[in-house]
Amino acid sequence: MSDPADLTNLADVKAWLSVPATSVQDDPLLSRLITAASKYIQQWLNRTIASASYTETRDGNGGFRLSFANYPVTAVASLTIDDQPIPQSTAVAAPGYVFSPTAISLRGGYQFTRDMQNVVVSYTAGFATTPSELAQACIEVISLRYRERDRIGVVSKGLAGETTAFSQKDFPASVMTILNNWKKVIPL
Repeated sequence: MSDPADLTNLADVKAWLSVPATSVQDDPLLSRLITAASKYIQQWLNRTIASASYTETRDGNGGFRLSFANYPVTAVASLTIDDQPIPQSTAVAAPGYVFSPTAISLRGGYQFTRDMQNVVVSYTAGFATTPSELAQACIEVISLRYRERDRIGVVSKGLAGETTAFSQKDFPASVMTILNNWKKVIPL
């Protein structure tokens, strides 16, 4: 059974590893690795990838714009400032809020009045399907862990005068390049 937060699926992992779809012997192990790698990657990214609902209570900044803690935002359910509901703007000049995938903005005389914990916004953010480059990064991490299971803790191995060294990094360089593009680095 897969976890809703999984960044990839068993069929894609087996295809990458060249494991026949009919071979089910390692399916429980691979499924565990998928969930573990997906959670580890999202923890490292400091964000959730799958679409989910969020409610944030924030400090008003005295301005007209606030960034969301989670993105991309696909819908805003409600916004209240100082316990007063703010309507969604229905036209270019209409008062209320508008939003982009990363921020919510106010029009028509509204502002995020400066105070502590006086802004509450409920919204949906994330991706309906995992972006392909993140799915592939997860597959590569899973594949590495799957292949490493026979040499856990081994840094190098010598055989017939030849030494093989194994990487001890959390992520291969190619995966780090992808993940760095998705990492949330600015706290709100």
